Amino acid sequence: MSQIIPIVSEALQNSIRRLLPSQNGFGEDLQASNVILPIIDLTPVAEGSSLPSNLQQAVSFGNNEAFSVANATTVLTTTTGFWRIIGTSTTRSSNAGVERGLIRVSDGFAVKNVWEFTTPQSATNLLSAVTFDFVVFLAAGESMSIVADTNNVTAGSIRQVASINGTLISPVGFVVE
Repeated sequence: MSQIIPIVSEALQNSIRRLLPSQNGFGEDLQASNVILPIIDLTPVAEGSSLPSNLQQAVSFGNNEAFSVANATTVLTTTTGFWRIIGTSTTRSSNAGVERGLIRVSDGFAVKNVWEFTTPQSATNLLSAVTFDFVVFLAAGESMSIVADTNNVTAGSIRQVASINGTLISPVGFVVE
């Protein structure tokens, strides 16, 4: 005997509305049945994004913007969305104090360090380096900056991998066949 059970999930209903715009406004709740029915695929592959995330976030000629910051603060972007930032921070220790390379996000009022590389004060001339590779989300009104102290060079590249609403941005030149 078949049973129909209502499913109360705003997340699933939002996915249905987004993926099946013709069903927008359809007033019925989602339901589950113990009868075998065709399946609607709600995965990113069904949306047309068949590129695995590691390939979708690839460094490319048309998308990446290189940066190199030494003894300065540089704003990398003020554009909303998801940004992949990769690079290396190299610091020479000094007698003068702690040396740092920072990645910061600011909303115009407050500043938060989202990544930091610090070399302690030292009389010996030590060279240290570390790599980074992560994704940062910027909301409206936010900016991302690199801060490099006197004996620090932070260099790398930045690329937008998705818009503020999560729409993936594939590498320039990528064509789905």
